[in-house]
Amino acid sequence: MLDEKERILSADKISADEASAMAVSLRPTTLDEFVGQDKVCQNLKVFIESAKSRGEVLDHVLLYGPPGLGKTTLSNIISKELGVGFKATSAPMITKSGDLAAILTNLEARDVLFIDEIHRLNPAIEEVLYSAMEDFQLDIIIGEGPSARSVKIDLQPFTLVGATTRSGLVSTPLRERFGIPLRMDFYNHEDLQKIVLRGAHILNMPISNDGAMEIAKRSRGTPRIAGRLLKRVRDFSAVAGNKEIDSVIADKALKLLDVDDYGLDEFDRRYLNCIAKNYGGGPVGADTLAAALSEERDTIEEVIEPYLLKLGFLQRTPRGRVLSEQGCRYLGFKKFKTDNSQFSFMDDLGI
Repeated sequence: MLDEKERILSADKISADEASAMAVSLRPTTLDEFVGQDKVCQNLKVFIESAKSRGEVLDHVLLYGPPGLGKTTLSNIISKELGVGFKATSAPMITKSGDLAAILTNLEARDVLFIDEIHRLNPAIEEVLYSAMEDFQLDIIIGEGPSARSVKIDLQPFTLVGATTRSGLVSTPLRERFGIPLRMDFYNHEDLQKIVLRGAHILNMPISNDGAMEIAKRSRGTPRIAGRLLKRVRDFSAVAGNKEIDSVIADKALKLLDVDDYGLDEFDRRYLNCIAKNYGGGPVGADTLAAALSEERDTIEEVIEPYLLKLGFLQRTPRGRVLSEQGCRYLGFKKFKTDNSQFSFMDDLGI
């Protein structure tokens, strides 16, 4: 099984120690410091300033997009910009209505409550959350059988910030209760270069602009991965005794980490080669690929495929996954259609 803590290019999960270290060293604390996602930040500034000027609670915010793009960081920034308290949890940790009630009743006026992976909320808990979001009231059933009764508890007005990597799995009733839905997308190389330069400055690490760009280009459009690669390149550079990280040093270190020019690692290449060599380029279903690679389907869909789709190496069709022309060229294959419309492959040498 793929260990997400060992795979340096994973943006899905990070350990508590790594999250703490990254929060202290690299994460921005204001919207002005936040690099990238310009439209999202501009809109948030307007909504926050408007809520502050009226003395009202900010409407509920839904942040969705691939992992590692700054959803948790933005939720922290929202609370700081509003000047209110911040409480964070994740949907899998809320196992019963009492857990949610305990969290909500402890919120102060206008606090920000952040729920990560909100698409994984239990449907019964969602029902409790609806009235809390709309009316700032908890409607709870106490007791069982004939003695059961409904109790309403008034809550302080609060802002719920939900984050999800799979917005399609958020139920329609829950999604419609978020007044501010914001889509976050992969970063371009220039924004990631700024993030790497800022991180290097905070870590007191001399780095050239071309060195920062080399790391940025291989960060899969994801700031979390850029931070990880920056720290690993720093380790290689320190051991080699280099005074400044340039593109040559960064390239050498990243090759030792098995990260290629596209930001793909060995597992990405194994995934692409599995489709090419085992299934003739596709189409092949996600469950079949998961079994062939000995991985969970969620890992395939949430960790591996999003960036391959962005690069144009992969296509999702009703019949399954298919390698694109770009994906074939990346692997060194030529793709053509035979008479029966199936895909066949041969390498550049015609073997």
